[in-house]
Amino acid sequence: MKLQTQIPLKKQVHNQIDYSSKVFLLGSCFSENIGRKFEYLKFQSEINPFGILFHPFAIENLIVRAINKGYYSEDELIFHNEQWCCLEAHSKLSSTSKDDLLHRLNAQIDSTHRQIKNSTHIIITLGTSWVYRYITSDKVVANCHKLPQKQFLKELLSVEQITESLEAIIALVRSINSKVNFIFTVSPVRHLKDGFIENTQSKSHLIAAIHNVIEVRKQRCYFPSYEIVMDELRDYRFYDTDMIHPNNLAVDYIWDKFKMIWLTDETLKTLEQVVAILDKKAHQPFNPNSEAHQQFLSQLRLEIEALQSKLPHISF
Repeated sequence: MKLQTQIPLKKQVHNQIDYSSKVFLLGSCFSENIGRKFEYLKFQSEINPFGILFHPFAIENLIVRAINKGYYSEDELIFHNEQWCCLEAHSKLSSTSKDDLLHRLNAQIDSTHRQIKNSTHIIITLGTSWVYRYITSDKVVANCHKLPQKQFLKELLSVEQITESLEAIIALVRSINSKVNFIFTVSPVRHLKDGFIENTQSKSHLIAAIHNVIEVRKQRCYFPSYEIVMDELRDYRFYDTDMIHPNNLAVDYIWDKFKMIWLTDETLKTLEQVVAILDKKAHQPFNPNSEAHQQFLSQLRLEIEALQSKLPHISF
């Protein structure tokens, strides 16, 4: 008896991810969920240097700045709620010091430039087609930072606008990194503050636009995280207490699907070794000074050294 409608998935044949890959994740909070899996399992990865970015215009703007090294200046910062913020970055970068914020932003510009230049895979997760335009500058922002709503105009990006933005992102990245692979996905997190119908419209624009730009032969692929949650995990036991965000069980489920598609068979074996070492390191002994525990630690050191001899970048 089948109790699920399952999304058909095929193993990626070319350009898979292994422990020598450099993975750069950008986009919505779902990028952070999957990105933390890469980090925990000791892959070479970087997640959202400017914090969560929900829509394609915000990601495109970051890419443009990073590639051109368009550093921020003081007049691009705003003082609100007793701290300095930037409308092009998430509030996690905000600071009570203007100089500190400026330093953080421009350091991340340099970091993002390096990541784009060196990445083998860039994973972009789009969250919404709804954007906010700051009336004062007439620019679409990445984050409103709880400024008064009357200072913004709310707009819905069309499929054509999103398609153009994604094509621009691909072209810009390829201008300094011609061999990079793009993996696009849509966040399963519903933006219900926009409205139920409006959220569905928003997600449909994203999905349609992504399918306008994906071409496997051109190293642009789609991973159906949105569809997996909507179809295979159609049950509130897979959601957090807000009934909107996928919980840890759902994230683990999607990660299992992703790794079976995108990780090489050899990498999956190495991953099992990494997990075994991490589990052993987390072990709490009854008697830390016992001979048995010292032997356990000695054996663990040998396992770590053996793995690091093959993959020197891995650190425990």
